[in-house]
Amino acid sequence: MNKDLLFEIGCEEIPARFMNSSLNQLKENAEKFLNENRLNFKSIKTYGTPRRLTLIVEGLNDKQYDLEEEIKGPAKKIAFDEENNPTKPLQGFMRSKGVNLDDLYFKVVGKEEYVFAKIKEKGKNTEDVLKDLLPNIIRSINFPKSMRWGGKNLRFARPIRWIVSVYNGETLEFDIEGIRASNITRGHRFLGSDNIVVNSVDEYLNKLRENYVILDQNERREIIKEQCIKVARDLDGQILLDEDLLEEVTYILEYPTAFYGEFKEDYLKLPKEVVITPMKEHQRYFPVVKEDGSLLPNFITVRNGTDYKIENVKKGNEKVLEARLADALFFYKEDTKKPLESYIDGLKNVVFQEKLGTVYDKTLRIEELSKKLIQDLGYEEEKEEVLRAAKLCKADLVTNMVFEFTELQGVIGREYSKVSGEKEIVSEAIFEHYLPRFSGDNLPSTKAGIVLSIADKLDSIAGFFAIGIQPTGSYDPYALRRQALGIINIIMDKNISVSLKQIINYSLDNYTNLDFDKEKVALEILEFFKQRIKNLFSEKGIRYDVIDAVLSSNTDDIADMYIRAKELNLWIEKDEIVEILTAFNRVSTLAQKAECSKVNEDYLQVDEEKILYNKFKEVSKNVNLAIQKAEYSKALDEFISLKQPIDNLFDTVMIMDKDENIKNNRLALLKQIYDTMLLICDLSKIVYK
Repeated sequence: MNKDLLFEIGCEEIPARFMNSSLNQLKENAEKFLNENRLNFKSIKTYGTPRRLTLIVEGLNDKQYDLEEEIKGPAKKIAFDEENNPTKPLQGFMRSKGVNLDDLYFKVVGKEEYVFAKIKEKGKNTEDVLKDLLPNIIRSINFPKSMRWGGKNLRFARPIRWIVSVYNGETLEFDIEGIRASNITRGHRFLGSDNIVVNSVDEYLNKLRENYVILDQNERREIIKEQCIKVARDLDGQILLDEDLLEEVTYILEYPTAFYGEFKEDYLKLPKEVVITPMKEHQRYFPVVKEDGSLLPNFITVRNGTDYKIENVKKGNEKVLEARLADALFFYKEDTKKPLESYIDGLKNVVFQEKLGTVYDKTLRIEELSKKLIQDLGYEEEKEEVLRAAKLCKADLVTNMVFEFTELQGVIGREYSKVSGEKEIVSEAIFEHYLPRFSGDNLPSTKAGIVLSIADKLDSIAGFFAIGIQPTGSYDPYALRRQALGIINIIMDKNISVSLKQIINYSLDNYTNLDFDKEKVALEILEFFKQRIKNLFSEKGIRYDVIDAVLSSNTDDIADMYIRAKELNLWIEKDEIVEILTAFNRVSTLAQKAECSKVNEDYLQVDEEKILYNKFKEVSKNVNLAIQKAEYSKALDEFISLKQPIDNLFDTVMIMDKDENIKNNRLALLKQIYDTMLLICDLSKIVYK
């Protein structure tokens, strides 16, 4: 008989940023525990509001399925002593598995005979299993930050105030550190009841709705979205919908009611981002725009409750935003009384990192690195603008506006540079040098922005690695992984051809004041980038062995690596790939033993090695031409013609000949083939079945 489980963890308000992860863990851990405890079910659903995490399991069987399992014990030769009595290993096995001598039998595994036993366990009633299981589900949920309360050892995001545990209409009573499970839930904190008795899933959902709780986060999200769009339409505008903000709002309320507020049109004279930032980042308001994208003097926000006395709530929100915008207008007027360049000296008083100096020092390093990148990237025509932007790119950090609204760094630099009369390309580069700021963010679109973004990020990575601060596990306080991914994404998106080793060395050259092993640190940074490249290529559907093959090649040009990886990913689908790879694996294995790659034609003894050598010279020439045109599939196809001559050589001669000259000459030939293959990739890394 199938039955349903309702399990609710009632808390103080859980931070919105914890919710998605918490609900995912709740579902995954419950599924794992149910399977491990032999409880079959039809489906698992999780729901969340700021005051509750809810698990609903539908179609649970009324008992565990019976267990019958064959268990392997110690080898027979060590299971019994000379008098045929059980040894300690066998006694321990029987004791741990709850079996006796009569339950044992023997089976041959490989060349050895082992003790075996069958364990049979009758399934327990589901309710008995759940009473032990549910407390463990609570303990299994991890949070970025958790807390203890009331002298308890239990840790959770916020204090747990109640637990609902109902299975098949009956309360599953258990206790977890003094918190007793029951069938009583709570509604909306202000509008609902604190004593709601529920005995089924349907009753739970209906009663929560009656008590002003929309449990399903997806339903709440759609309600908020639809309400906001309607309110914006009534204002003859459109809501500027931010998905991250929408998700946050969804998880900070239980019963949404959207409404609009107003602010003075004078504030529309401020740059658009200056008005939007206090709304979104500080107040969780949605901006309203006209069809052309310009702001209306309105905002939309969502109340956790009904529209009762909504006018009072509207006025309160308007008052709060008014204060924020008044500050922003004051800062803007004060900051723009002098040009952006005048703020540069203030950077000397801002520490970037104790050992890496001030932000002013960082600016100088960005300028120096930008000069070299301009040359390597072929952006000489914009050199003057790039260096001007490099000089100004951090100046806004010491303005009043950025001090108050840190999210506006770069944005304010762009706006203030325009007011100061800087060129458009300079202003845009100041903003773009922070891009991308997060996963999925826009990339720089101007050449000046590209140079500055790479220079800024690479300088940070080089500096922190030079002083021994590197990301470890989940520890990355300076976001070096994100910055490396930013550089890689820019290079790939813009198809920029540049040597990664070269620009790493450029960045390290700027740290002459530090004592470090430049060669060692450069290799560490290169490996750090390679790991990011692996992850990114994998996300783009490239096979792991293809990635390894390309990373083992002789190129350190990221954009070129990606082209190679995409082409190799398709090329290895050829029908004859197994035979091709088998041949080249034999080549690569022996090539490692070669002392040099110089072939002396006088030592080519048999026709098979002469044919291979002559064919390779032809292939090598064609491969190099194809590589110059970045036609890597064509270059790989050239190697296919070497397969038969390679096979013929291995079938005819002993590579490791007794004559040292002949042996070394044959190894040198194989090394030439292998080294030429490495110009494209290392085919020996490809895994085939």
